[in-house]
Amino acid sequence: MSSSTRFAVAIHILTNITLFRGQTVRSEDIARSVNTNPTVVRRILGVLADAGLTYSQMGQGGGALLARPASDITLLDVYHAVEEQPYFMLHRARPNDACYIGHAITPVLEEEFARVGRALENSLALTSIADMAARVELCAGYPFTPCTPEYQSDTH
Repeated sequence: MSSSTRFAVAIHILTNITLFRGQTVRSEDIARSVNTNPTVVRRILGVLADAGLTYSQMGQGGGALLARPASDITLLDVYHAVEEQPYFMLHRARPNDACYIGHAITPVLEEEFARVGRALENSLALTSIADMAARVELCAGYPFTPCTPEYQSDTH
């Protein structure tokens, strides 16, 4: 079974941009923090921009910025931007209809997955990117201070 890291990386990217408090952040610097290739960051930034969560400022001193306040971007917004629905998948092949369980399991799973999906969405909607940034600073034990690019690899 495959799993995606896009959601976690997107939250990392948005939290990084948030902590720079209105300064543009280059994809190379974000990539250093995420520990991935800048191309991966640019690809996710493109998806986030398509969803209206970020935008890019071009030219000298350019980089990524939030398109709206971090307090107005929920984890649900981020999830919908980078992940495909539904949250849970059914069997790849239809279960055996001649089997007692196989005949009845699909509607039971659909109902349960829908219930859990609603709970997940309600939970994700309660947390903003601003909340995540505050929690990162709390976990680090001190406030984030943007520094000059040559030292950024030491601070992320």
